[in-house]
Amino acid sequence: MSYQTLKRAVTARLEIKKSEFIAYAYPVTSRENALFHVEQLREQYADARHHCWAYIIGDPNNTTSAGFDDDGEPNGTAGKPILNVLQHKSIGNVIIIVVRYFGGIKLGAGGLTRAYAGSAQAAIDQMTLSPYVPLLQVQILAEFATEAQCRYVIDSLSGHIDEVNYSKQVTLTATLAAADIDSLKERLAMDGRVLEKT
Repeated sequence: MSYQTLKRAVTARLEIKKSEFIAYAYPVTSRENALFHVEQLREQYADARHHCWAYIIGDPNNTTSAGFDDDGEPNGTAGKPILNVLQHKSIGNVIIIVVRYFGGIKLGAGGLTRAYAGSAQAAIDQMTLSPYVPLLQVQILAEFATEAQCRYVIDSLSGHIDEVNYSKQVTLTATLAAADIDSLKERLAMDGRVLEKT
């Protein structure tokens, strides 16, 4: 499951035969999250002719959730070309929305397909990408005397502590890369016990 994800939102602008194409890309983790950005841009650019988009949630090579919309452009000339660019570049957990202001010159189906694919590519050219790392949340049971060592091990594996509960013992809830769980168990063998993955 090797793919890239977007670190932060980006934007790019293209002008093609007097039509303006403004591409926005956002990191997203759900369909609802993706469509929230579409609605925001519909409000921000209420006078634009089209708001076309495509998103991929999860692995683009084995898509768990993907969607696209031509928003009034001829069928297959807007959303699908944006989606194709995302799949080709193996970028997941992302939405690209292209806002179009019509410039008076018709582009034709081929021209529109190239314009929307080009807009998506222009947004990708602005992206800072990082490899997707599956994360897991675990609970660690420790003695008060070994809490600091547990915190040190979690930190050294680039994990972060979500919650700490104190009773007869300390329960640390932490999130870290799934690939590091075995290493965590080994390094905490004397200082804490990894309870369950949630």
